[in-house]
Amino acid sequence: MVLSMDEIINALCLHMAERKAVRPEDVQVELSWEEDTGYSAEVWVQGRSQYLVESNMIEAILRYMLSEYSIRAYREDVRLDLDEEITAIVTTQNQA
Repeated sequence: MVLSMDEIINALCLHMAERKAVRPEDVQVELSWEEDTGYSAEVWVQGRSQYLVESNMIEAILRYMLSEYSIRAYREDVRLDLDEEITAIVTTQNQA
């Protein structure tokens, strides 16, 4: 299963909204990839900026997979990929 960049952003918005006790609409996210640091996301909540590293992003994706698709995936099942945009490739147990 492949999650689009929009779905990754949604996952991060939902995750941060729950952690910060705000509405998902009040969270802004910008994804990035740098050769030196890899994947990251800058998140703005209530005027404050916070950077999330790849492991934080994967945690949000795992929670999103469970809440939105009822799929329990594990950290080793998720791989971020960069082509024209950042996507998440999730290998689930029922995939060959």
